[in-house]
Amino acid sequence: MSVATEIIAPPPQSAAARLADGLWRRPGLVVALLLAPALLWLAVVYLGSLATLLRQSFFSLEEFSGLVVEDYTLSTYAELLQPSNFEIIKRTVLMAAAVSVASAIVGFPIAYVAARYARGAWKAAFYIAVMLPLWSSYLVKVYAWKLILAREGILTWTFGKLGLGFVLDGLLALPGVGGGSLSTSYIGTFLVFLYIWLPYMILPTQAALERVPGSLINASSDLGATPWATFRHVILPLAAPGIVAGSIFTFSLTLGDYIIPQVIGSGRYFIGQAVYVQQGTAGNIPLAAAFTVVPIVIMGVYLAVARKLGAFDAL
Repeated sequence: MSVATEIIAPPPQSAAARLADGLWRRPGLVVALLLAPALLWLAVVYLGSLATLLRQSFFSLEEFSGLVVEDYTLSTYAELLQPSNFEIIKRTVLMAAAVSVASAIVGFPIAYVAARYARGAWKAAFYIAVMLPLWSSYLVKVYAWKLILAREGILTWTFGKLGLGFVLDGLLALPGVGGGSLSTSYIGTFLVFLYIWLPYMILPTQAALERVPGSLINASSDLGATPWATFRHVILPLAAPGIVAGSIFTFSLTLGDYIIPQVIGSGRYFIGQAVYVQQGTAGNIPLAAAFTVVPIVIMGVYLAVARKLGAFDAL
């Protein structure tokens, strides 16, 4: 006796179900579809604009008519090497380097205390204290510092009350500092840069110090190393990637900033101001584009060095 079995076919799948099933079988396609909008935006808006900028930097300006000559030439880049333009580049790079070094010196003790000793509510208070300045308006902070650093500001008043007014006068009298007050001097510009970008140094450094095993510090002490030797041979090398990661932010942000040197400055241009003047006032688009390429090249080299030092692992 045979038993007949009837095979029942499954109901047909809807288009949505077939699509879901196909995506489930191809996870790489899912990732590609999720990244496509962002990559398309990056390619068209950012890389497209960057390519246009680079292309324009190889044009030149016709001196008589003031029109842009769309013939490829290196004359605009040669113009960057003129003393006045090269001085702008050197001034900006030195300021960016000084701000990065000072941020590391000021930020390291704060990051170390937060990483090694702050716990619970104190660690939350640390994050709030470091990030609170980032929540306020950039322009408000800059103009607030303009008032603080002015000759009639609270900083000058405080130094005068403490009998230290001669210190400020001595600083402003230094050659090359410029300005009759801190609000129109390189020192004032440096202080504002340091304040504005300091959180970007503290947070990566603190994250790097969090990953330093306490057992290594204890082992160094047990082996007879002094606190300075432990810091120099154990803590600092392991925290170095975080410091370099923080310097990526402080260096690049200072390198391209326009507002701080414009509001608090000595009247001598930085790269951001030079780009604005050449593009707007002078109408020299090729030179403005060439000035813009300078920070890109510098940061490209800087990022390559930072990558070899392991800075990307600390971000």
